[in-house]
Order: sequence, then C-alpha cells, then structure tokens
Amino acid sequence: MTAMPTFSSARIASGLAVLALSLAADTGFAASSRASTPQVEAELVASAAAIRPGDEIQLGVRQKIIPHWHTYWVNPGDSGLATQIAWTLPDGARAGDIQWPTPGRFKLGPVVNYGYENEVTLLTTVTAPATLPAGGRFPVKATVDWLVCQETCIPQQVELELTLPVQAAGSSVGPGSPLIEQARTRLPVTSPWPVDARVGKDALTLRIADARLATKPPGELWFYAEQWGKTAHDAPQPVTVVGDSLEIRIKPGDEPPKDGETLAGVLSVRDDDGQTRGYRIAAPVSATAGAIAGAPPTGENADLSVGMAVLLALAGGLVLNLMPCVFPVLSIKALSLLRHAGHDRRLVRLQGLAYTAGVLASFAALGAVLIALKAGGAQVGWGFQFQSPPFVLAVAYLMFAVGLSLSGVFTLGASAAGVGASLADKPGYAGSFFTGVLATVVATPCTAPFMGAALGFALGQPALVLLAVFLSLGLGLALPYLLLCFWPALQRALPRPGVWMERVKQALAFPMYGAAVWLVWVLAQQAGPNAIAIALGGMLAIAFAAWLYDSSRNAHVFTRHGSTGLAVLTLLTALAGGYAGVQSSAANAAAPATVGTAKHAWEPYSKARFDELRAAGKPVFVNFTAAWCITCLANEKVALSDTGVTDAFRQAGITYLKGDWTNQDPQISTHLAEFGRSGVPLYLLYPAGAGSAPQVLPQLLTPATVLSAIAAAGPATASPKLAKE
Repeated sequence: MTAMPTFSSARIASGLAVLALSLAADTGFAASSRASTPQVEAELVASAAAIRPGDEIQLGVRQKIIPHWHTYWVNPGDSGLATQIAWTLPDGARAGDIQWPTPGRFKLGPVVNYGYENEVTLLTTVTAPATLPAGGRFPVKATVDWLVCQETCIPQQVELELTLPVQAAGSSVGPGSPLIEQARTRLPVTSPWPVDARVGKDALTLRIADARLATKPPGELWFYAEQWGKTAHDAPQPVTVVGDSLEIRIKPGDEPPKDGETLAGVLSVRDDDGQTRGYRIAAPVSATAGAIAGAPPTGENADLSVGMAVLLALAGGLVLNLMPCVFPVLSIKALSLLRHAGHDRRLVRLQGLAYTAGVLASFAALGAVLIALKAGGAQVGWGFQFQSPPFVLAVAYLMFAVGLSLSGVFTLGASAAGVGASLADKPGYAGSFFTGVLATVVATPCTAPFMGAALGFALGQPALVLLAVFLSLGLGLALPYLLLCFWPALQRALPRPGVWMERVKQALAFPMYGAAVWLVWVLAQQAGPNAIAIALGGMLAIAFAAWLYDSSRNAHVFTRHGSTGLAVLTLLTALAGGYAGVQSSAANAAAPATVGTAKHAWEPYSKARFDELRAAGKPVFVNFTAAWCITCLANEKVALSDTGVTDAFRQAGITYLKGDWTNQDPQISTHLAEFGRSGVPLYLLYPAGAGSAPQVLPQLLTPATVLSAIAAAGPATASPKLAKE
C-alpha cells in the first residue's frame, strides 16, 4: 500500500514525478457507461431500467480495481484523495451525496489509509423532476475523479454516460443492475446501540452501551471518523469491557473533537465468522473530568509509557556526551581521571559518584524550575533558560573563564573550590561535583536523538514523572565517566599519562572560547548589537581579574590580598554591569526585521502565514530552531542550506518557514506542543492538500534525509490540480 503524501509520514514513491503526464494520459475517454484505465475499470449503473416523473432512483459508479491497488473513502486517512463525482442531469433533476460503503484500512509503516480494494460501487440517489415528459429520455453524465495508489499514486478521471427511457407514472420500470443491490449491502446501517464519546487530554473514548456486546465482544472493532483530523489513523484502538459497555480508546488526531460536538463516522464490526458490518455513528462528545476540551494531541508521545520515556531519556543523555558542547568537558574530566588513575580505586570511584551527583543535582534543579514555571502557567521546554539574555551572558562568561583556566592564565586554589572547570583538573570531590554541574549547563542548548519524545512526554506528566525522566537523562549524561571510574579495564585502555596531557588540556580551551563566541552571537540575536560590546567588555574585565589574581599568588600577603580583592571587585562589576546592560539592551532591541525571500530560501514563521499556506493546500516545510540550539545550527548548515535541498524545495513548490525560538514565542510554543515537543529542533514537512498531515523529520538531519522526505511526499505537492482539490 502507498498513498498520497501527508503527515506524519506518507511514503509515496518517486513515480509521482510523472503526475502531470498521468493526468493527461488518464483523462478524455470516450463517453459511454464504461471506461477503463490501466488500474481501474469504471461503470455507471442504475437501480432501474427506466425512470418515471418524480422517481427517486439510485445510480452507482462501480470501480473494479486491479490487485494491490486501492482508491479512497470520504476520509482517506493519513494521505490520499476521496473519489469525487460531478453529475450532469436534465433540468430540474437533483443528485444527492455519495453513499460510502464501509471502508477498509491499508497500512504501510506508520501511514494508514482508508479506502477500497478489488471492487466498490459508490451510490448516489437521483430525483427526477415531476414535469419529466413520458416517452422522452433521461440522459445522465458523471465525471468521476479518483486517486488510485500502490507504489505510485495516479490521479485519474473518466466520463460516464447513461440514458434511461422515461415511462409514464404508474407503469413498470423494470429491474436495474444487480450491482446496486450488492452495493446496498455494504452500506453502513444506523447503530442499534447508544454510543457516546469522551475526549480527554490524550485520549478519545467511544463507549458502546450494550450488555450483549460486553458479554461477547466482536472479533474486531474499528472506528472510522468521517472528518479528517478527529482521530489518529495510525494508532491502535484497544477495546475494553467496562460493566455493560465496550470502550474503544482512540488516539486524538490533529483536530480532535471538542466538548459539545458530534463525532460522526462508521464503526466496523468483524464477527468471529469473518463477516464485517458497518454501523453509522453520531456520538455526542463530552470532556472528561480535568480535561481541556479540544486539547491538542501529544503526537508521538501519546503512546509512550513512563518506562519507555525513562529509557529514551537515558539513551538521549548518553548521546549528549558526543555533542560539541559537552564533549570537551567530558574530555577534561577524563584527563583528570588519567592523571589520578594510580590512586586508590575507592577514591577514583568516589570521584565518579561525585561527578554523577553534580549532574543529577543539576538536572533535578532544572526539573524543579520547570515544574514551578509550568505551575505558574508558563509554556517552557528544554533549553528555555537560554531564552533569557542574562543567562546567555552568564554562560558565555563561564565558558570564557573555563577557557582561560585551561589555557593556564589562572588556577584557583582549594579555597575557591567548586568554580567551573578548573576543578575538573583537581582530585577533590567538590571539583568532580561542580564539573558535573558544568557539564549539565553546557548540555542544555543541545538536543540529542531520543530526547524530544522523552522530554515532550515528561512535560505533560505529574511532577514525579517529570523528575524521573530528567534524572534518567542526567544519568545517561554521567554514565560514560561513571563507567570509567568503576571499570578498571576501561582505565587500562586509556593512554599513559605524560606531557601530552597538558597540551591536550590547553587545546581543549579553544572549544570553550568558541562556545563563548557563539553565545555572544546568540546574545546579539536576542538583545541587539549593543549586547556584543557589553559582553566583550565583561570578558575583558574577567581576563584582567584572572591575570591579576594569578599574578599575585606568590606576592606579599598584603599585596596578594589587595590584588585578590581588586580581582573579585572587577569580576563582580563585570557581572553586575553585564546583567544590567543586556537587560536594558534586550528591552530596547527592535523587533527582528522580516526577512525577505529574495536573499533567503525561507520565510519567517508566523501562525497567520502558516494557516494561509495550509488553507490554500500548499506544501510547507517548517523549521523550528533557535540561535542557542547547536543541533539546530548544525542541521541548518549541513542539510537545510545544501543546494540540492533548496533546489528540491523550489522544484516541489514547498514554502520553507523558519520559526525562530531564540526568544520566547507563544505561537511557536503552541505549535511545538501539538507534536508533544518541549524544545527545538522540530522539522515538519506538510504535503499539498489542506487536510494533509505532516511528516516529522529526525532531529539530526542530512541532505539525504531531507531529500528522501521530499521524495516520500511526492512531486504531487507541487501539482496545482491536487493542491486545488
């Protein structure tokens, strides 16, 4: 099975590149009651051989589909297009809506579509005018458009004609096609059971009140919502018996029903004998206690359990160690371990435990702050603290000071234990603890695989679950160094100590300087160009304070105390002045100018622009990013700025929207929450079609990843015909 693009993940093969040719090749058949394409035979049939004035008859469009291909229901699911019939009738005649048989499901990976295979007849009731003259003729013409899919999707159109003789009122009209009666047996009937729906934060529950069903549940139940977006098509629908009722738990879709609405659809019931029957459902919707009516779905996180979220967080923490912001700190600590590897094994293990304690304490503190902010109604997520210019400035100062320490400009004594990474080079437990704190601080602007789902899940859970997930993430971050401390075989695999260690330590200063430079750039995005001068002036003061402190270490006691006091005063002045300066600069900074597409391949994201593009059915790629997110910047440089990717966007007619979350933006926060995400990056590819669901791309991108997603969405995203439909 394959389908037209959407989502979350439609997988449509590259054959869609010939979409325009397919349209030309599969239209324009000679008008008759039958027409064929290579995949579908179509026939127009009637329920009677003739018609009388004022009669209601049923006309049917029968589709005979070759094996392994399918057409679509009124709600096509994750992708596709419903069949459409345009009727041309004599004056005064009326045609009703299509009467849709009970559909089936077609699944390919995460993509699920609703439709028909092998054979289906779509019925329509037609009413003749009462003034229809007897003895005449009643010509009917149907222009039928459908999408037929397997490994490729082909839009097709045929024209069918049928002429019925007009008989006088009261005369016999004769039998029509037996296909009509066969089609009637496949139509869903009105549900004989009372059904209601309850919508909660992360689940939609259909309750079917019937003691007999509860005593002996059917072999399979599945609810097909008529409207796209009410339910998630790819999620299971588990059934449980509750008293005298059956309850079907359904994952909400992108546009879940709200309190007071009526949820319409078809309930498919398969008995133990293999027979499938459909029942029309019109269930009143009520909100469950404590639920927010119409709350957005939690996306990929709705199916997570607490245990799975904890495991994903652990894996995400492990991967964080490879991020450019964390790896230098871990390397510094590894060098410290190498220098002291000859110490008592118990002391080495205590070093590892102290480092782990620093990491866990920091993650616990971060989780506690998030809990407090969420309780106050704030929309916050991973890396939220980097949306504060003073915090960015403080971390930039810290990175710069760490670099100075690694370069040997100054070395803190034991009395100052606990400040940054100079302690990473010391055997003291305080040094290990605060190096863990430092590792956590520098890890927060990074996002690793597995983290998005785990953190998005955690931020929607009670406080204890959130803390458990955050602590698991911290444990993953601390685990490599902890293993080094507890596993002697790993220690023996390390190179022997030597002079080279001092050179490596000095070399590791430069990633710290680079991080400081990057953070000053982030600060400029948040607080304007004046913030650059403020930050650089503060760094100059820090360098002076460090030199003054270190150069007086061996001086006379009075000179040493005086120099130390001046160094501390200089440092405090730099911190206080920097804080006040960036706060003022951020308050006065002008709003970022709208970036035109003349110089860039992207447009700035806004909810209004996004809604406008989606309402027009245009394909859209959304990149939610931030200047302080290293993963985001790497993806933009490596993948999204690639010439092949930008050319592919242009050729497919995809509008590239860039949502900058460097500063807090409630519109972006809301969009992130719709996909169960608490931070950036998030990459969404919306194919053509106003109702199409997006494909969520991985958090680490390559040009091949993006090009593959565009190919999966298919060239149909650029088709004006499909976009219009």
